[in-house]
Order: sequence, then C-alpha cells, then structure tokens
Amino acid sequence: MTEVTTIYDRFTALAKRAIVGARDAATFLGHDLIGTEHLLVGLAQTAGLASEALRAHGVELTALGSEAARQMSARGVPATRGDAAVGALSTLGIDVSEIRRRADASFGAGSFQFPRPAFSLSAKQAVKASLEQARAVGQEEIDTEHLLLGVLATEGDPAIQVLTSLGIDVAALRQTVLSRLLDG
Repeated sequence: MTEVTTIYDRFTALAKRAIVGARDAATFLGHDLIGTEHLLVGLAQTAGLASEALRAHGVELTALGSEAARQMSARGVPATRGDAAVGALSTLGIDVSEIRRRADASFGAGSFQFPRPAFSLSAKQAVKASLEQARAVGQEEIDTEHLLLGVLATEGDPAIQVLTSLGIDVAALRQTVLSRLLDG
C-alpha cells in the first residue's frame, strides 16, 4: 500500500502553528478565505526564524494585523463570517446557530467553528512556493522561514503591499531570512 504525502506533512510544528495562527486571524476578521496577509500575521505571532526576521525589520504584530485588516477592507474583502455556507445548510434544515449553542454548552465557548476558512489562491501559491524555497536550500521540511519566503516570492502580492505600507524593505527582509537560513 502506498502512503500519500501532502505538503502539510512536510511542515514543522512551528509552521503548522503559523498556519493555525493564519486561520485564527481570518476567522477573527470574519473572512472566508485565508490570504497571504493572514499568513503574515500567523508567522509574526509564531516563534521561529520568520518572526525573528520580521521583528528585526521593525514589524510589530499589532500594526501588522491592523494594516492587513485595513488593506483587505479597502480592497473589498468581505467579512461574511461564512454566511453562504450557513445559508446553504439552512436550506437543508440544519441550524448552525443551534449546533454552535449546543457545542458551546457541552464543550466550552468557541469549541465549534464553522465554517473554517479555506486558503485563497495567493495563499496556496505561497505555500507551494514555500516547498520550492525549502528545496532550493536542500531541505525537505517546511519551516516558518520557508513560509515567509513563499509569501515574499510573488511581486505585488497583498502581503507584500502590507509590509511595504508599514515601511518594510521587502528585498532586505528576504535577504535577512535567506542569510539566517543559510547560516543556521
């Protein structure tokens, strides 16, 4: 029997935490998709080389989150909180509010999150690029620094726009990550 390996299986524990942080950021903002801006927030709040490099370049988590939310709002990214999925289930007679209420009563507040945001196309491309970044330096595991390099790989990406608006020199940030990665 053949074992199927996904890209997620290559993530280190820290990289997985960063992805969870990105999902939590998207959920908090009511977004149905995890964008590269959310990935930046997840990386900034997770220990590891990526957050160290971001901090070294002056990225502060609160400012990053605020600027990401501001830019997404300005681009018209809706805070729908999964209205379409909830509505679709409602047409089948499934009351998500009641499920949430019962789950909260049985397992604690916030234990049922529906829907879970999916990855946007740009976030999927960044994750794919992170695998390429890891392989380029001879590594098979994807860590936070590879995820950050994946986010930084696409010129004009929304996450790059967020960093630029915060006054971050993206080329210098990328060079810092590569230098630390190759030195370590």
